[in-house]
Amino acid sequence: MSAGLPIPEGETGFDRVLAFSIPHRDARGRTVRLGPVLDTVLSAHDYPAPITLLLSEALVLTALMGTLMKDPSSQLTLQAQAEGAVVDLLVCDYRNGELRGYVRHDPEKLGRIGANPSLDALFGTGYLAITFDLATSGERYQGIVPLEGESLARACEAYFARSEQIPTLIRVATRISGEGTIASGLLVQHFPDGEEGRERLHVRDDNPEWQHVSTLAGSIRYDELVDPSLSLEQIVWRLFHDEQEVRVELQAELARGCRCTVAHYRKVLTQFPAEELADMRDPSGTIPVECAFCSKVLDIDV
Repeated sequence: MSAGLPIPEGETGFDRVLAFSIPHRDARGRTVRLGPVLDTVLSAHDYPAPITLLLSEALVLTALMGTLMKDPSSQLTLQAQAEGAVVDLLVCDYRNGELRGYVRHDPEKLGRIGANPSLDALFGTGYLAITFDLATSGERYQGIVPLEGESLARACEAYFARSEQIPTLIRVATRISGEGTIASGLLVQHFPDGEEGRERLHVRDDNPEWQHVSTLAGSIRYDELVDPSLSLEQIVWRLFHDEQEVRVELQAELARGCRCTVAHYRKVLTQFPAEELADMRDPSGTIPVECAFCSKVLDIDV
């Protein structure tokens, strides 16, 4: 997919996150475009188009938010859940530049709601949980918000407003074609009390600096986000070229990462009673376990 694209040498195309900041506006951001990595994640299951769009958006959001963490070995998990809906579980996570994701859905219910379903049609009454597992301190913190709005991106904006008190703008676009799926996103945030890490007081959406930055960022077009001929640097330049200073920093290369191992599943299975383990074994004496993320089947000997 990425071969032969006219991206200027040294600039960023697929499967990287570009971090940027606008110091005099107290703003920071991330932009990402997923291509081959996204296709690899999607290839684990034969998802219909509406579910492909949903998971693609979720993976973009996971990459954008995951790279906000200072320690790359920390983990960000995004989970959307509902009961009795078309989609009852969506889960993605990011750690050390690795992305994975999975959607569990009801094909019969999906077939009854049309080709371009809304977030409400897919989930009904559900919730979005965003969890940060911090590697250095071992701390875990989580925010939960209702699955409301027109998209997962809007629900994530609500999370930052309610749980973090950080004004945030997020835009995500996806394009499916015969050559593969492209999904891209832009996240911009405001820290009105200065540098990241300081206590944030009096966070207001009507702060003039934030209004200026969010207006510029909100002018991004969806076709620009998924245009493979535009580098991520060019996107940031188009939005903020009149600013006094914009700093950019390329993040680690992204990959599809699945952490399913025999050791992990063996540890899980040893918690089951012996009679249940006996029922799980196949004629060879091992227990086949399929990873929901990558569809790999591992034969576990316990």
